[in-house]
Amino acid sequence: MSQLQHQIEQFLYRESRLLDDRRWDEWIDCYHPRVEYWMPAWGDDDYLTSDPQQEISLIYYATRDGLEDRVYRIKTERSAASTPEPRTTHAISNVEILSSDGDQHQVRYSWSTWSHRYKQSEVFFGHCLCTLVQEDNQLLIKRKKIQLNNDYINHVIDIYHL
Repeated sequence: MSQLQHQIEQFLYRESRLLDDRRWDEWIDCYHPRVEYWMPAWGDDDYLTSDPQQEISLIYYATRDGLEDRVYRIKTERSAASTPEPRTTHAISNVEILSSDGDQHQVRYSWSTWSHRYKQSEVFFGHCLCTLVQEDNQLLIKRKKIQLNNDYINHVIDIYHL
């Protein structure tokens, strides 16, 4: 295994663990200030929406400001959808470096999240396409496109489910 592969995997594992541990401030530090965080919705004909500006998305934040606002609402219990916060366990697999150009890397990985709240457990699963950049000797997520493969969900999906 290459050193870069190992470094990217460890970074992705840490980002997921921070969600499980509800360490919101450290989690948000994994993201570049100009990150695009996007989960497109499934269309009627089994296709994903392709334009977050003109089509529906399950989650879309054009910059880290949106993620920071979401984290603020979760931390201050100003989010009814997140109260109480679910217990989660994230698993990441099939981490693949698609391309690497200097300090920028295109990565694809599969994920699943087990979530438990209100005496009910659920599993969410899919894959992510990420652009990771190396800045000041650390990796940051500059773009994250999340494909949720569960077709039907019973409630609002949130950042901790992914």
